[in-house]
Amino acid sequence: MKKFLPWLLIGGLLIIGIFWYIGVRNGAVTVNEQVKKSWGNVETSYQRRNDLIGNLVKTVKGAADFEKSTLEAVVNARAKATATTIDPSNITPEQLKAFNEAQSGVSSALSRLLVTVESYPDLKANQNFLKLQDELASTENQILTARTRFNEAVEEYNNYVLKMPRSIALSDYKEKAYFDAVAGAEKPVDVEFDFSK
Repeated sequence: MKKFLPWLLIGGLLIIGIFWYIGVRNGAVTVNEQVKKSWGNVETSYQRRNDLIGNLVKTVKGAADFEKSTLEAVVNARAKATATTIDPSNITPEQLKAFNEAQSGVSSALSRLLVTVESYPDLKANQNFLKLQDELASTENQILTARTRFNEAVEEYNNYVLKMPRSIALSDYKEKAYFDAVAGAEKPVDVEFDFSK
């Protein structure tokens, strides 16, 4: 029996190692899928905003003398944002930056549109416009929540695949990028009120 003891120990350690490896790989699949799901939620939130913007533009077009350039800026920014896509299984900082810049363009154009609307009292009183404006505000909150949850999923993924000793077994899993704020977001907003109107 004593001569089989070393072989039993080696066999036991080998079986433990195999089960550990399988558990680590399965855990990596789980956290990777959580990142993909979270990214899908981010895209869904932005898609909802893009759909609402289309309806908002149609409503605003009804104002006869509304600034054409403002509407065109919103439509163009929306088109650029929908053209920017990311593969959630291979998210890089560069892809996220491009996506973030495209979405920032939509936010900026939309802000200009909503500020311009202030000069149109009939449009401001339009129930469809007011409802769309409320839905947009709600959607912006959903976007913030989805982005936050995406970053939480990325943090969990990165912690799982980068920490030792799992990183040895998961060398084919790479670090994923976080969703950062748009450049300049840390600066305070300059608000001006024009009481002469």
